[in-house]
Amino acid sequence: MRSSLLSLLAGTAALAIAASAAQAADLPSRAAPVPVIAAVPVFTWTGFYVGVNAGYGWNTNDNGRYYDPLLGYYGGGGSDGGFVGGAQVGYNYQMGAFVIGLETDIQYADIGGGNQNYYLGGYYRDSNNGNWFGTVRARAGVAFDRALIYVTGGFAYGDVANGSSAAYYPGLAYYYGSDNGTSTGWTLGGGVEYAFTNNLTAKVEGLYVNLDTKNNYYGYYGDKNSAEFGVIRAGLNYKFSSY
Repeated sequence: MRSSLLSLLAGTAALAIAASAAQAADLPSRAAPVPVIAAVPVFTWTGFYVGVNAGYGWNTNDNGRYYDPLLGYYGGGGSDGGFVGGAQVGYNYQMGAFVIGLETDIQYADIGGGNQNYYLGGYYRDSNNGNWFGTVRARAGVAFDRALIYVTGGFAYGDVANGSSAAYYPGLAYYYGSDNGTSTGWTLGGGVEYAFTNNLTAKVEGLYVNLDTKNNYYGYYGDKNSAEFGVIRAGLNYKFSSY
């Protein structure tokens, strides 16, 4: 009798343990959730940007030759250089490793040129002093992650290397004329740009600029070459996020 009772109790205990195990298996897991890691956005050159720049510009053109009805032809050339600085705004669009864009800038330019030629007891002096220019340029380049190598070119305008001319003799000065208006032309160059952060980039850029100048000489015929000058400058841009 006793043995049967013990067997019954043992069987009941085994059934209770099995039922508890099955119920525990149905309970939700209390394991720690898998951490969610936010993906770091891939850098892209696409987006609008604004910035500033500063550098050096130098006049590269010859000042041509002029005709005096009494003295004949005379002429010469000269070059001068100085500080160049301003601001730019633009937009880039990246397609794979290729980047295309459009940029416009406006610059202060301490660039000029001049020459002085002696003849028949007097001398001729041409004084050219420029003060500003601007460009509207296309850009195209190849991106190596955060580094961009590009070429650029387009429309240029401004008042650079224009000025006044005069011929001096002992006790006399003959005023020839002047040109201080806005001229138009073209520009071509290239550069390299690097993105230190997703929003801050720096560049080094070189440009060649050619502007068609006009000269009006009172009672004389004047012929002058285009205003040509080079620019090397460094710039800093803030790129607005495109994500």
